[in-house]
Amino acid sequence: MPDVRSPHAPLPHRPRLPGGPDRPTPETLAYSFTLPASLASPSFARAATRQVLGMHGLSDMLDPALQAVGELTATACRFTESANYYLSLRYRSGALRLIAYDSHPRHAQPHLATACDTRRHACLRLLARVCRACDGSWGFGDSHEPGGGTRMWASLPREGTTAYGAGAESPPIGGSVTRRA
Repeated sequence: MPDVRSPHAPLPHRPRLPGGPDRPTPETLAYSFTLPASLASPSFARAATRQVLGMHGLSDMLDPALQAVGELTATACRFTESANYYLSLRYRSGALRLIAYDSHPRHAQPHLATACDTRRHACLRLLARVCRACDGSWGFGDSHEPGGGTRMWASLPREGTTAYGAGAESPPIGGSVTRRA
C-alpha cells in the first residue's frame, strides 16, 4: 500500500538557514531576476536590490550597490538583443557579487569586437569608478550560459563599501580608469 500522508503531516527535511529559518543573513543572500529589456527595468532592479540588502542586514552597502546595479542593468538593456536580460545578486566571502547577462554576442570580426567593447566600457564608466572607490573589481566578457551573449559583473567588498562616499580622493573625471578582470 502506498505511503499516503495526511495534508497536515510535516514536510520532509527542510534545510535550515544560518540565523534561523525566518531571519535572512548576509550569507543567505542569493537572488536572480529575469527582467524585461525596458527603460523601467533598472529602476525596478535598484528597488529590488534596496529591499534585498535591507532584509539581509547589508544596508551599509546600499549606495555603491545601487549605483553598480543601475549601471549593469542599464547597459544590459542597451545591448541585449532579446526581450529580457538576467541579473544575479549574491553575497559570498565578504563581498556582494552582481552579475548581469545580456544576449549581445561577441563579434567575430576583430574591429567590430573592439568597437563594441569600447562602447560597453564607456557605458560602464561609473561602475569602474564605484568599484575602484570600494576596492572592488568589475569586468565583462563572453557569457558561458546556454544562450551565450555577454556577462558583466562587479564585486564589491563590504569592507570597502563602508568607506564609499566618505570624501576619499578619487582621480579626476576623464582620468585613467583601469578595468580589473
